[in-house]
Amino acid sequence: MARIGIMSFAHMHAYSYAACLNDLAEAEFTAVWDDNHTRGKKAAREFNTAFVPELDKFLAMDMQGVIVTSENVRHREMVEAAAAAGKWVLCEKPLAPNVADAKAIIAACRHAKVGLGTAFPVRYSEPMMAVRQMLNSGEYGEVYAASCTNNGQFPGGWFAKQALSGGGATMDHTVHIVDALRWMTGREFTRVYCENGNLLRHGIDTDDVGSLHLKMEGGIQVSHVASWNRAKSFPTWGDVTIEIVCEKGVIRVDAFNQKISIYNDDAVRAEWAYWGGNSDLGLIQDFVAAVDERREPSVTGVDGLRAVEVTVAAYKSAAAGKMVRV
Repeated sequence: MARIGIMSFAHMHAYSYAACLNDLAEAEFTAVWDDNHTRGKKAAREFNTAFVPELDKFLAMDMQGVIVTSENVRHREMVEAAAAAGKWVLCEKPLAPNVADAKAIIAACRHAKVGLGTAFPVRYSEPMMAVRQMLNSGEYGEVYAASCTNNGQFPGGWFAKQALSGGGATMDHTVHIVDALRWMTGREFTRVYCENGNLLRHGIDTDDVGSLHLKMEGGIQVSHVASWNRAKSFPTWGDVTIEIVCEKGVIRVDAFNQKISIYNDDAVRAEWAYWGGNSDLGLIQDFVAAVDERREPSVTGVDGLRAVEVTVAAYKSAAAGKMVRV
Protein backbone atom coordinates (compact mmCIF):
# COMPACT_ATOMS: atom_id res chain seq x y z
CA MET A 1 0.00 0.00 0.00
CA ALA A 2 1.33 3.41 -0.97
CA ARG A 3 1.47 5.93 1.86
CA ILE A 4 0.91 9.45 0.54
CA GLY A 5 0.99 12.90 2.14
CA ILE A 6 -0.24 16.27 0.91
CA MET A 7 1.92 19.40 1.11
CA SER A 8 -0.30 22.49 1.47
CA PHE A 9 -4.03 22.91 0.92
CA ALA A 10 -3.53 26.34 -0.68
CA HIS A 11 -4.88 25.01 -4.01
CA MET A 12 -8.52 23.91 -4.07
CA HIS A 13 -7.63 20.76 -6.00
CA ALA A 14 -6.02 19.40 -2.83
CA TYR A 15 -9.48 18.66 -1.42
CA SER A 16 -10.43 16.50 -4.38
CA TYR A 17 -7.09 14.67 -4.32
CA ALA A 18 -7.47 14.03 -0.60
CA ALA A 19 -10.93 12.54 -1.14
CA CYS A 20 -9.51 10.33 -3.90
CA LEU A 21 -6.75 9.05 -1.61
CA ASN A 22 -9.36 8.08 0.96
CA ASP A 23 -11.41 6.31 -1.74
CA LEU A 24 -8.53 4.13 -2.92
CA ALA A 25 -8.01 0.84 -1.10
CA GLU A 26 -4.42 0.72 -2.37
CA ALA A 27 -3.52 4.08 -0.78
CA GLU A 28 -3.18 5.47 2.72
CA PHE A 29 -3.55 9.22 3.23
CA THR A 30 -0.80 9.47 5.82
CA ALA A 31 -0.50 13.14 6.76
CA VAL A 32 -0.93 16.82 5.88
CA TRP A 33 1.67 19.56 6.11
CA ASP A 34 0.66 23.17 5.57
CA ASP A 35 2.40 26.41 6.46
CA ASN A 36 -1.09 27.71 7.25
CA HIS A 37 -1.65 25.65 10.39
CA THR A 38 -5.32 26.53 10.73
CA ARG A 39 -6.05 25.41 7.17
CA GLY A 40 -3.90 22.30 7.52
CA LYS A 41 -5.48 21.17 10.77
CA LYS A 42 -8.96 21.67 9.35
CA ALA A 43 -8.12 19.63 6.24
CA ALA A 44 -6.57 16.85 8.32
CA ARG A 45 -9.74 16.62 10.44
CA GLU A 46 -11.95 16.63 7.35
CA PHE A 47 -10.05 13.75 5.75
CA ASN A 48 -9.30 11.82 8.95
CA THR A 49 -5.53 12.01 8.84
CA ALA A 50 -2.68 13.56 10.83
CA PHE A 51 -1.50 17.16 10.65
CA VAL A 52 2.24 17.65 11.03
CA PRO A 53 3.26 21.32 11.47
CA GLU A 54 7.02 20.82 11.03
CA LEU A 55 8.09 20.21 7.42
CA ASP A 56 11.18 18.20 8.34
CA LYS A 57 9.14 15.87 10.54
CA PHE A 58 6.51 15.52 7.84
CA LEU A 59 9.10 14.56 5.21
CA ALA A 60 10.78 12.13 7.62
CA MET A 61 7.55 10.15 8.02
CA ASP A 62 7.14 6.62 6.69
CA MET A 63 5.46 7.55 3.41
CA GLN A 64 6.60 7.08 -0.16
CA GLY A 65 4.94 9.95 -2.00
CA VAL A 66 3.63 13.49 -1.64
CA ILE A 67 1.21 15.68 -3.57
CA VAL A 68 2.25 19.33 -3.78
CA THR A 69 -0.75 21.67 -3.96
CA SER A 70 0.74 24.97 -2.80
CA GLU A 71 0.77 28.38 -4.43
CA ASN A 72 2.43 28.19 -7.86
CA VAL A 73 5.58 30.10 -6.90
CA ARG A 74 6.24 27.68 -4.01
CA HIS A 75 6.20 24.51 -6.11
CA ARG A 76 9.96 24.47 -6.64
CA GLU A 77 10.96 24.75 -2.98
CA MET A 78 8.45 22.10 -1.93
CA VAL A 79 9.29 19.62 -4.69
CA GLU A 80 13.00 20.03 -4.05
CA ALA A 81 12.50 19.35 -0.33
CA ALA A 82 10.31 16.30 -1.03
CA ALA A 83 12.75 14.92 -3.61
CA ALA A 84 15.69 15.35 -1.23
CA ALA A 85 13.70 13.28 1.29
CA GLY A 86 13.29 10.51 -1.29
CA LYS A 87 9.57 10.98 -1.91
CA TRP A 88 7.80 10.46 -5.24
CA VAL A 89 6.08 13.74 -6.18
CA LEU A 90 2.85 14.70 -7.92
CA CYS A 91 2.92 18.48 -8.44
CA GLU A 92 -0.13 20.59 -9.16
CA LYS A 93 -0.20 22.41 -12.48
CA PRO A 94 1.40 24.59 -13.65
CA LEU A 95 4.59 22.76 -12.72
CA ALA A 96 6.11 26.20 -12.11
CA PRO A 97 5.39 29.80 -13.12
CA ASN A 98 8.58 29.99 -15.18
CA VAL A 99 10.78 27.70 -17.26
CA ALA A 100 13.84 27.92 -14.98
CA ASP A 101 11.92 26.66 -11.95
CA ALA A 102 10.25 23.91 -13.97
CA LYS A 103 13.65 22.67 -15.17
CA ALA A 104 15.03 22.86 -11.63
CA ILE A 105 12.14 20.75 -10.36
CA ILE A 106 12.81 18.08 -12.99
CA ALA A 107 16.55 18.14 -12.25
CA ALA A 108 15.99 17.77 -8.49
CA CYS A 109 13.80 14.71 -8.95
CA ARG A 110 16.20 13.13 -11.44
CA HIS A 111 19.13 13.73 -9.07
CA ALA A 112 17.21 12.16 -6.20
CA LYS A 113 16.02 9.31 -8.47
CA VAL A 114 12.37 9.84 -7.54
CA GLY A 115 9.36 9.94 -9.84
CA LEU A 116 7.78 13.27 -10.77
CA GLY A 117 4.28 13.74 -12.13
CA THR A 118 2.31 16.81 -13.19
CA ALA A 119 -1.37 17.05 -12.24
CA PHE A 120 -3.18 17.08 -15.58
CA PRO A 121 -6.43 15.22 -14.83
CA VAL A 122 -7.92 16.09 -18.24
CA ARG A 123 -5.99 13.09 -19.60
CA TYR A 124 -8.18 10.88 -17.41
CA SER A 125 -11.47 12.32 -18.67
CA GLU A 126 -13.38 9.55 -20.44
CA PRO A 127 -14.53 11.80 -23.33
CA MET A 128 -10.95 13.04 -23.84
CA MET A 129 -9.58 9.50 -23.81
CA ALA A 130 -12.17 8.56 -26.44
CA VAL A 131 -11.11 11.45 -28.68
CA ARG A 132 -7.45 10.47 -28.42
CA GLN A 133 -8.34 6.93 -29.41
CA MET A 134 -10.32 8.22 -32.40
CA LEU A 135 -7.39 10.35 -33.57
CA ASN A 136 -4.87 7.54 -33.07
CA SER A 137 -7.04 5.12 -35.04
CA GLY A 138 -6.29 7.07 -38.22
CA GLU A 139 -9.98 7.12 -39.15
CA TYR A 140 -10.05 10.93 -39.27
CA GLY A 141 -6.77 11.40 -41.09
CA GLU A 142 -4.56 14.43 -40.52
CA VAL A 143 -5.39 17.03 -37.88
CA TYR A 144 -5.65 20.52 -39.40
CA ALA A 145 -6.91 22.76 -36.58
CA ALA A 146 -8.42 22.92 -33.11
CA SER A 147 -10.65 25.43 -31.33
CA CYS A 148 -10.53 25.22 -27.54
CA THR A 149 -11.91 26.81 -24.38
CA ASN A 150 -11.05 26.53 -20.72
CA ASN A 151 -13.30 28.99 -18.93
CA GLY A 152 -13.73 28.90 -15.17
CA GLN A 153 -14.89 30.72 -12.09
CA PHE A 154 -12.59 33.29 -10.51
CA PRO A 155 -10.71 31.39 -7.76
CA GLY A 156 -9.77 34.53 -5.83
CA GLY A 157 -7.18 34.57 -3.08
CA TRP A 158 -3.56 34.06 -4.10
CA PHE A 159 -4.55 33.34 -7.72
CA ALA A 160 -5.11 37.08 -8.11
CA LYS A 161 -1.67 37.96 -6.72
CA GLN A 162 1.17 37.88 -9.23
CA ALA A 163 3.78 37.35 -6.52
CA LEU A 164 2.17 34.04 -5.52
CA SER A 165 0.60 32.76 -8.74
CA GLY A 166 3.08 33.97 -11.37
CA GLY A 167 0.20 34.54 -13.79
CA GLY A 168 -3.56 34.63 -14.13
CA ALA A 169 -6.19 32.87 -16.20
CA THR A 170 -3.85 32.54 -19.18
CA MET A 171 -1.47 30.48 -17.05
CA ASP A 172 -4.10 28.72 -14.98
CA HIS A 173 -6.14 27.43 -17.92
CA THR A 174 -3.84 27.26 -20.93
CA VAL A 175 -1.69 24.47 -19.48
CA HIS A 176 -4.62 22.02 -19.51
CA ILE A 177 -5.34 22.57 -23.20
CA VAL A 178 -1.67 22.50 -24.18
CA ASP A 179 -1.17 19.18 -22.43
CA ALA A 180 -4.37 17.67 -23.82
CA LEU A 181 -3.47 18.55 -27.42
CA ARG A 182 0.14 17.35 -27.06
CA TRP A 183 -1.16 14.07 -25.64
CA MET A 184 -3.85 13.65 -28.29
CA THR A 185 -1.78 14.54 -31.36
CA GLY A 186 1.79 13.66 -30.38
CA ARG A 187 2.84 17.08 -31.73
CA GLU A 188 4.66 19.94 -30.01
CA PHE A 189 3.71 23.63 -30.01
CA THR A 190 6.00 25.89 -32.02
CA ARG A 191 4.56 29.43 -31.92
CA VAL A 192 2.03 31.43 -29.92
CA TYR A 193 0.29 34.78 -30.19
CA CYS A 194 -1.62 36.01 -27.14
CA GLU A 195 -3.64 39.00 -26.05
CA ASN A 196 -4.74 39.07 -22.41
CA GLY A 197 -5.73 41.42 -19.63
CA ASN A 198 -8.34 42.26 -17.02
CA LEU A 199 -11.66 42.48 -18.79
CA LEU A 200 -13.89 41.27 -15.96
CA ARG A 201 -12.15 42.10 -12.68
CA HIS A 202 -10.20 45.33 -12.51
CA GLY A 203 -7.77 45.88 -9.68
CA ILE A 204 -6.32 42.36 -9.48
CA ASP A 205 -2.64 41.73 -10.19
CA THR A 206 -3.19 38.98 -12.74
CA ASP A 207 -5.02 38.63 -16.05
CA ASP A 208 -8.52 37.16 -16.03
CA VAL A 209 -8.82 36.40 -19.74
CA GLY A 210 -6.48 35.36 -22.53
CA SER A 211 -7.09 34.84 -26.24
CA LEU A 212 -4.42 32.66 -27.84
CA HIS A 213 -3.58 31.61 -31.39
CA LEU A 214 -0.99 28.86 -31.59
CA LYS A 215 0.81 26.68 -34.10
CA MET A 216 1.86 23.06 -33.65
CA GLU A 217 4.20 20.83 -35.58
CA GLY A 218 2.74 19.77 -38.91
CA GLY A 219 1.03 23.14 -39.34
CA ILE A 220 -1.85 22.51 -36.93
CA GLN A 221 -3.59 25.81 -36.12
CA VAL A 222 -5.05 26.22 -32.62
CA SER A 223 -7.26 28.90 -31.12
CA HIS A 224 -7.88 28.98 -27.38
CA VAL A 225 -9.75 31.14 -24.87
CA ALA A 226 -8.67 30.92 -21.22
CA SER A 227 -10.70 32.90 -18.70
CA TRP A 228 -12.19 33.27 -15.25
CA ASN A 229 -15.54 34.38 -16.70
CA ARG A 230 -17.96 31.90 -15.12
CA ALA A 231 -20.46 33.31 -12.61
CA LYS A 232 -20.48 32.09 -9.01
CA SER A 233 -23.87 30.55 -9.74
CA PHE A 234 -22.55 28.46 -12.66
CA PRO A 235 -23.32 24.75 -12.07
CA THR A 236 -19.64 23.76 -12.06
CA TRP A 237 -16.30 25.55 -11.92
CA GLY A 238 -15.98 25.86 -15.70
CA ASP A 239 -15.40 23.97 -18.93
CA VAL A 240 -12.87 22.20 -21.11
CA THR A 241 -14.00 22.01 -24.75
CA ILE A 242 -12.11 21.14 -27.94
CA GLU A 243 -13.29 21.07 -31.55
CA ILE A 244 -10.78 19.32 -33.81
CA VAL A 245 -10.92 19.79 -37.59
CA CYS A 246 -9.46 16.77 -39.34
CA GLU A 247 -8.92 15.64 -42.91
CA LYS A 248 -11.96 13.34 -42.80
CA GLY A 249 -14.26 14.96 -40.28
CA VAL A 250 -14.71 17.12 -37.20
CA ILE A 251 -14.59 15.91 -33.59
CA ARG A 252 -16.22 17.97 -30.83
CA VAL A 253 -15.69 17.14 -27.16
CA ASP A 254 -16.93 18.72 -23.93
CA ALA A 255 -15.12 17.09 -21.02
CA PHE A 256 -17.75 18.13 -18.47
CA ASN A 257 -20.85 17.22 -20.44
CA GLN A 258 -21.30 13.95 -18.54
CA LYS A 259 -24.10 15.31 -16.45
CA ILE A 260 -27.74 15.31 -15.46
CA SER A 261 -29.31 18.78 -15.19
CA ILE A 262 -31.21 19.42 -11.96
CA TYR A 263 -33.43 22.44 -11.38
CA ASN A 264 -33.30 23.01 -7.62
CA ASP A 265 -36.07 25.28 -6.36
CA ASP A 266 -34.59 25.29 -2.85
CA ALA A 267 -31.24 26.55 -4.10
CA VAL A 268 -32.96 28.67 -6.80
CA ARG A 269 -30.41 27.60 -9.38
CA ALA A 270 -29.66 24.95 -11.94
CA GLU A 271 -27.24 22.23 -10.85
CA TRP A 272 -25.38 19.42 -12.56
CA ALA A 273 -25.20 15.93 -11.11
CA TYR A 274 -22.25 14.04 -12.57
CA TRP A 275 -22.70 10.48 -13.70
CA GLY A 276 -19.46 10.09 -15.64
CA GLY A 277 -15.94 9.22 -14.55
CA ASN A 278 -13.84 11.05 -11.98
CA SER A 279 -10.76 12.31 -13.81
CA ASP A 280 -9.07 13.33 -10.55
CA LEU A 281 -9.44 9.77 -9.32
CA GLY A 282 -7.72 8.47 -12.46
CA LEU A 283 -4.85 10.91 -11.90
CA ILE A 284 -4.38 9.92 -8.25
CA GLN A 285 -4.76 6.22 -9.01
CA ASP A 286 -1.93 6.45 -11.54
CA PHE A 287 0.29 8.31 -9.07
CA VAL A 288 -0.35 5.71 -6.37
CA ALA A 289 0.51 2.94 -8.84
CA ALA A 290 3.68 4.80 -9.85
CA VAL A 291 4.74 5.02 -6.21
CA ASP A 292 4.08 1.31 -5.67
CA GLU A 293 5.85 0.30 -8.88
CA ARG A 294 8.70 2.82 -8.45
CA ARG A 295 8.13 4.25 -11.92
CA GLU A 296 7.50 7.66 -13.41
CA PRO A 297 3.85 8.80 -13.27
CA SER A 298 2.16 8.65 -16.68
CA VAL A 299 1.97 12.46 -16.94
CA THR A 300 5.60 13.39 -16.35
CA GLY A 301 7.48 16.43 -15.18
CA VAL A 302 8.63 16.98 -18.76
CA ASP A 303 4.97 17.15 -19.80
CA GLY A 304 4.56 19.85 -17.17
CA LEU A 305 7.60 21.71 -18.51
CA ARG A 306 6.26 21.70 -22.08
CA ALA A 307 3.01 23.31 -20.92
CA VAL A 308 4.95 25.91 -18.92
CA GLU A 309 7.06 26.75 -21.99
CA VAL A 310 3.94 27.50 -24.04
CA THR A 311 2.37 29.56 -21.25
CA VAL A 312 5.51 31.62 -20.68
CA ALA A 313 5.70 32.24 -24.44
CA ALA A 314 2.07 33.42 -24.34
CA TYR A 315 2.91 36.08 -21.76
CA LYS A 316 5.95 37.16 -23.79
CA SER A 317 3.71 37.48 -26.83
CA ALA A 318 1.15 39.55 -24.93
CA ALA A 319 3.89 41.90 -23.73
CA ALA A 320 5.51 42.20 -27.18
CA GLY A 321 2.32 42.34 -29.21
CA LYS A 322 3.53 39.75 -31.70
CA MET A 323 3.75 36.00 -32.26
CA VAL A 324 6.75 34.38 -30.55
CA ARG A 325 8.50 31.04 -30.77
CA VAL A 326 7.95 28.47 -28.04
